[in-house]
Amino acid sequence: MDIITAIRDRHCNRAFLERPVEPDRVRDILNTARWAPSGVNSQPWQVAVVTGSTQQQIGDLIIAAREAGQKENPDYPYYPDEWHEPYVTRRKTCGLALYQSLGIGREDKDKRVEAWYRNYRFFGAPVGLLFFIDRGLQTGSFLDMGMFLQNIMLAAREYGLETCPQASLAEYPDIVRDALELPAEQLLICGMALGYPDPEAPVNLFRLERVPVENFTRWYD
Repeated sequence: MDIITAIRDRHCNRAFLERPVEPDRVRDILNTARWAPSGVNSQPWQVAVVTGSTQQQIGDLIIAAREAGQKENPDYPYYPDEWHEPYVTRRKTCGLALYQSLGIGREDKDKRVEAWYRNYRFFGAPVGLLFFIDRGLQTGSFLDMGMFLQNIMLAAREYGLETCPQASLAEYPDIVRDALELPAEQLLICGMALGYPDPEAPVNLFRLERVPVENFTRWYD
């Protein structure tokens, strides 16, 4: 697959086949992704690969916390406290398209909760990735991590695999760290589902538009 196609056709997959992904294939993807650039070659990324019972445990614990009314306590704010345009409209459009693809109406709260909880199950993907950086690092390391994440998503496509990056899996970082026996110094950035996509799942078929270059670019001579 050429790099332009890999970038343009990539999208978030939220339904996966039960087909397993070999550990060596995950290693190949990470071995490619590690060539991402980083400030002063700091290479700040740390990755936890979770499958089987560990993946199940993390999902169970997060869902139990939400059911018990436990407040989210992410290590950093991903979203703004208040949304404004054009981001309000983009957010609403995304949510509407997602729930429409699932056949879930606005008033069907139970099904919406059920759909949201699939986030914590890595959408049924056989492999879950969780990404960490040392707490003492600064904002630049988040940029480095973003480039590393994109490398993973593109490299996965070379092997017929797809992904979904997930901020939701960082909502309860203490739960994740405890499950993985990681120290508090490891800041949880996000998770990612990895697996073979279900090509017939409606949730994998909807697409969101991207604004044209003219909308976000200024040219200076």
